[in-house]
Amino acid sequence: MNIKKMTKKLRWYDVSLTKLSVFFATLFLISVWPGFYNLVMSINWYWYLILMIVFAIPVIKRVWF
Repeated sequence: MNIKKMTKKLRWYDVSLTKLSVFFATLFLISVWPGFYNLVMSINWYWYLILMIVFAIPVIKRVWF
């Protein structure tokens, strides 16, 4: 199936719902799996900031340019 056809089926709020589900799935993993909690908490905060910026760059380019 073509990706453009699949994305046409999405509504305006579906991307937000997907992001929320990933956020809560991560919180679930942190709360029930001590190894995952230790992994997440052992990484310095600035790596998360760097990754957030790197992954946001294509979206920002698409919106502003």
